[in-house]
Amino acid sequence: MASEPTTRPAEIRPRRLWFGLVTVAISWFSLGIAEMFITWRACLHNEEFGNASSHPGAMIAAYIVTFALIALVAVAGFVSYLNWRRLSTQPSILQAEGRGRSEFIALLGVYISLTLGVGMIWMGIPLFILRLCARVR
Repeated sequence: MASEPTTRPAEIRPRRLWFGLVTVAISWFSLGIAEMFITWRACLHNEEFGNASSHPGAMIAAYIVTFALIALVAVAGFVSYLNWRRLSTQPSILQAEGRGRSEFIALLGVYISLTLGVGMIWMGIPLFILRLCARVR
């Protein structure tokens, strides 16, 4: 005999609820645009000043932007998880169903942050292996 919880889950402000989902999407898009712009500038510098190594400032900017946006995605995913934990009556995220609108948005924020976060990590791996201009050839 399973007992239904009698208490209603807490309400979460919409701004906090949407933070997890929207921040992840914007961060993923921003990383793609930033890498394209930084790589373009580094390759332009490479063509103007010879074929030496990539501009060190561009590499540092690429590292900083990548790590900052991955950290932002981790924070957004954690906030989404806390929102889901607060709204859900399920004991485990493996049993989550997202029954209400707010619970669904929080759960979607967790899943999107996991998938796009892993994608952003994969986008950052070539920074350690390839020169910036070699990535676009």
